[in-house]
Amino acid sequence: MGDAVRILLVGDDQVGKSTLVMSLLTEEAVPHVYHVVPEVTIPPDWTREKVTLRIVDSSSRPENRDQLDAEIRRADVICIVHDATQPESLARVASYWLPSIRQLGRNVPVVVVGNKIDLRGPDVANARLEADVLPIMNEFKEVETCIECSAREALNVSEIFYFAQKAVLYPTVPLYDSREHTIKPACLEALRRIFRLCDRDGNGVLDDAEINDFQLNVFGAPLQNHELELVKSVIDEKEPEGLTDGGINELGFLFLHTMFIQKGRLETTWLVLRHYGYGDDLTLREDYLRPPSFVVPPEHAVELAPKGYQFFTELFQRFDDDKDGALKPHELENLFAATAPGAPWAAPDLVASTLTHPNGAVTLQGFLAQWALTTLLMPDVTLAYLAYLGYEGDRTQALRFANTHRTVFNCLVLGATGAGKTALLRGLIQQPFTDKYTPTAEPTRAAVNTVVMHGQEMYLVMQELSPGVASEVLTQRKRLDACDVICLVYDSSDAHSFAYVANLREKYGLDGYPCVFVATKSDRDLVAQKYPVQPDAYCRDAGLAPPLSVSMKESATADLYARLVGVGLDPGIAIPGFAQSHHAAAAALVRYATWTAVSAALVAAAVALGMRVYRRKGP
Repeated sequence: MGDAVRILLVGDDQVGKSTLVMSLLTEEAVPHVYHVVPEVTIPPDWTREKVTLRIVDSSSRPENRDQLDAEIRRADVICIVHDATQPESLARVASYWLPSIRQLGRNVPVVVVGNKIDLRGPDVANARLEADVLPIMNEFKEVETCIECSAREALNVSEIFYFAQKAVLYPTVPLYDSREHTIKPACLEALRRIFRLCDRDGNGVLDDAEINDFQLNVFGAPLQNHELELVKSVIDEKEPEGLTDGGINELGFLFLHTMFIQKGRLETTWLVLRHYGYGDDLTLREDYLRPPSFVVPPEHAVELAPKGYQFFTELFQRFDDDKDGALKPHELENLFAATAPGAPWAAPDLVASTLTHPNGAVTLQGFLAQWALTTLLMPDVTLAYLAYLGYEGDRTQALRFANTHRTVFNCLVLGATGAGKTALLRGLIQQPFTDKYTPTAEPTRAAVNTVVMHGQEMYLVMQELSPGVASEVLTQRKRLDACDVICLVYDSSDAHSFAYVANLREKYGLDGYPCVFVATKSDRDLVAQKYPVQPDAYCRDAGLAPPLSVSMKESATADLYARLVGVGLDPGIAIPGFAQSHHAAAAALVRYATWTAVSAALVAAAVALGMRVYRRKGP
């Protein structure tokens, strides 16, 4: 809805256009005005719809044609005035004025105004208006309203301009097919979506509480009991199948809006549509999906706020039909199919990115973790889906800007092909290890789950970058600056694996970013790396903790995920040469990491020794 409406009056000479404008301004009978009235501006406080009206008079003389065409192109709505006492004047509306407007490519609403009814004989019946104008309305769909008036007697004058502004603010054409007498498909789909959003318990019926919640949200006040019963009685009389168990079902909801439109109360339906974010083209407005007020400050990440977690928790519980604490594929599909254009997940395969049951059902923990991932990487998407899924109120309150007191951390995972990056992601979401090697098909793969730190749940987002896109991403400092920790993964049983991540770190200047080296496949025999220095010495020289040895096959993660979150909480402990005040913390981390590495090495050595003893027993 705009905040100003430009109304243009056109018509033949002597039909009373200027007199209509003067009659509106003086609110009394006026003599005939012989000249074009200058543009009139009426402030919003003086209009019913609280918008500014700009009323423009025009001349139909040939010498003023260029100016008239220019005004037609600027108009929001056009009133075509004819002399109600002259049939040929009305005929000119259809034969000349409407085609002329169309030829200029204008598709704006039109109000046909029959003036001078005070001069028409008393024997002319009111039915004459319908008989004369109905063919015009059937042929020209842009004609929203036809009205008769008397500028001289100030009769129906204010109504002309009221209908004109209504035609702009609450247009008929997007909602209703007047030829078929039915609501148009786009409007039907929008109203069906709104019904599903209002049906909080998902039973296909709006009970009294849900109806009044809807009324309160849209119109600011609930219905009184007698008003609610009156609405139901109208449905029961005209569309009895629109009621179910004393509530209004989808058919009844659509019937009410059809009735509003047919009775000229389009503002009711438009108020509903606009409250739920629809524009005049019946698509969700961009400013609704992403409020202009939502601007992320520099150096801030975006996380879900408590209200956001509460909303998604309640949404999960609503669509968990069998109440087993997990959303099966069809339940998850129903959640989005009801009101949204599919799932928004950053990862195409949800099972591969978050916590699920073995049957593929997404747990509440996995569902919330996936929204944490989406919000961190694509906050605009979460904002839009809060709108799609029916969050009431200021959606920006469901998100928060996090600089300190972070709870979601973003980790980039880099490593050579076959280093075990995918296994680390699978371990995060508690998926079983597999010996079968399958190259990652996607350029970027993500996984997310909670990690408990100091008794508090944190979310760790791990993004695996394939070697093919790593160089591109590392060149984009903006992408790097958005990560909290870089996990550099190498295969401790592959002599060439460490050189890949060490060269990445040197080539792209990652020494200014918090980095954690991870040596995978510690269950295998350790081999010397073909690099000028060995990993432990490299990390010691760089001022980093020694590589963390893990074996995903044996579920020996050595607190890897807690380490990554810990660096996210205090990145200085993993950045060489960070402020002196952090040296003590860094030293403590090095001591902890060294002890962990030694412990893991002893375990690995014991396992290896056990294997050798076993082999000696063989033939």
